[in-house]
Amino acid sequence: MAAAGAFCPLSGALLRRRIPLLHRRRILAITATAPEASAPAPTPSQPPPPLRSKGYFPKKNEILELTCEGLAFKGKGVCKVDGSTFVLLCDGALPGERLVARVRRLRRGAFAEAAKLKTLSPHHDAVEAPCPLAADCGGCKSQSLAYSAQIHHKYVQVRDLLVNFGKFDARSLESSDPSAILKSIVPCDEIFRYRNKMEFSFGTKRWMKREWKEEKEEVTKGEELETDGYSLGLHAPGFFDKVLHVETCLLHSEPADKVLAVVQEIWTDPALGLTPYDVYKHVGFLKHLMIRTGRNVSTGAPEVMVNFVTSCYKPELLMPLVDRITKIPEVASVVNNVNTSVGNTSVGEQEYTLYGKPTITEMLRGLTFQISANSFFQTNTKQADVLYKLIEDSAGLKGDGSEIVLDLFCGTGTIGLTLARRAKHVYGYEVVPEAIADAQKNAKLNGISNATFVQGDLNKINETFGKEFPKPDIIISDPNRPGMHMKLIKWLLEVKAPRIVYVSCNPATCARDLDYLCHGVEEKGLSGCYELKHVIPVDMFPHTPHIECVCLLELC
Repeated sequence: MAAAGAFCPLSGALLRRRIPLLHRRRILAITATAPEASAPAPTPSQPPPPLRSKGYFPKKNEILELTCEGLAFKGKGVCKVDGSTFVLLCDGALPGERLVARVRRLRRGAFAEAAKLKTLSPHHDAVEAPCPLAADCGGCKSQSLAYSAQIHHKYVQVRDLLVNFGKFDARSLESSDPSAILKSIVPCDEIFRYRNKMEFSFGTKRWMKREWKEEKEEVTKGEELETDGYSLGLHAPGFFDKVLHVETCLLHSEPADKVLAVVQEIWTDPALGLTPYDVYKHVGFLKHLMIRTGRNVSTGAPEVMVNFVTSCYKPELLMPLVDRITKIPEVASVVNNVNTSVGNTSVGEQEYTLYGKPTITEMLRGLTFQISANSFFQTNTKQADVLYKLIEDSAGLKGDGSEIVLDLFCGTGTIGLTLARRAKHVYGYEVVPEAIADAQKNAKLNGISNATFVQGDLNKINETFGKEFPKPDIIISDPNRPGMHMKLIKWLLEVKAPRIVYVSCNPATCARDLDYLCHGVEEKGLSGCYELKHVIPVDMFPHTPHIECVCLLELC
């Protein structure tokens, strides 16, 4: 397969330099993607690029003409100089594009990172991005790539990671046979207005996009533009202190956009005396604006929660904003989280309700969930419904109420509660105590009595783990991006549940964990005992590099 061979020089370089296995795996996971098509030839108006030897090695700050051959995990373009096999990962580069870039970092000689300066010829499947800030804010950087191409490249990334990182046979993954392990990616029906939560930051200056200029056929970096005047928007990619001013966002709901517009219109009025928090001087009042959208259970109409995160509790300063935004019919809740620390978190030590109710509601798989300002909830509600249906189908519950379900990394209990109706009992584990409290509330709200939620760190389990519940028939594991700890992998291989449904938001660590569960861990003396039955990629967040996967493993 092309993917396996495309990066042989890279993997060889890693082995020769004796980079530890863990680092080799991480680097290969980042770059495990294959070119799907050859890049277009330069147009006649372009001079031919200089020839490079296959052993070419770039220098830091060198400016190069590159061809993007595919997408790596996290959405970085896999680029090469013509005639060279050396890989440069370039943010913003898209497959088929020819571009000029500056080398930013060299990664132990294995690959380099580059910053895109300008496009020489556009990529395949180019479309005009609807948002003028798409290339700069970094929140949905793939808007200029047709959606069909986006999901194709996400599918390719999952496939290549399973082969290169999970050690699964490419022939068993893809075939016309219905029993093929890797299923077609599930697209998202709504590619805009799908987010139910957005968090914006207040800043002391308006940061504008970088500018690049050409001088005597050379491309040089312009200065970052900061203008006087306060800003409210999203952090510029890679910066904690620079806020890109955002007037409207196409990802969150239309009622949420109305709230953002009203706040933008009035918050800088000097008469209100509102100041943004300065992350260097640690002075100022407004830190974040969080907007969440749910649904009224009775009417199905959208309801919005607005959360102002401030450095201290001064409700009188917020009331002019509250008075204006509550004129928007969909606004059902306005709260104030007070965060006195110098950190940049949006979670406060104290929370106050300034208007309406302290929570909003949402429906998912026929269940009702109460959402507070700091609750975790699936960000794309409609696609989460699709995802949970796939999880339920993969779990294969008999429906006779005879099976024990263990829900690892259960969060607020959304997955476990949707399965509880057909199970004997659900046991959920989660490290965040607030999430466990929400899970217990959600169980009570929906009249579910056969679910037990326990606070515990699954990265620090010991020999007593598993003694407090019966042997599970089905295990659901939905870890965060780092995947599962080796202690948990070992426990899973020892307990030998008949089925595991692994839900992943990071296909790289997912492929690693599937390898451990199916093929074992030789250096730890662990033998694999599971067979991978299917992997279903799901696109939860269009225009972003994120990929969700639902994987079913059955005991051999």
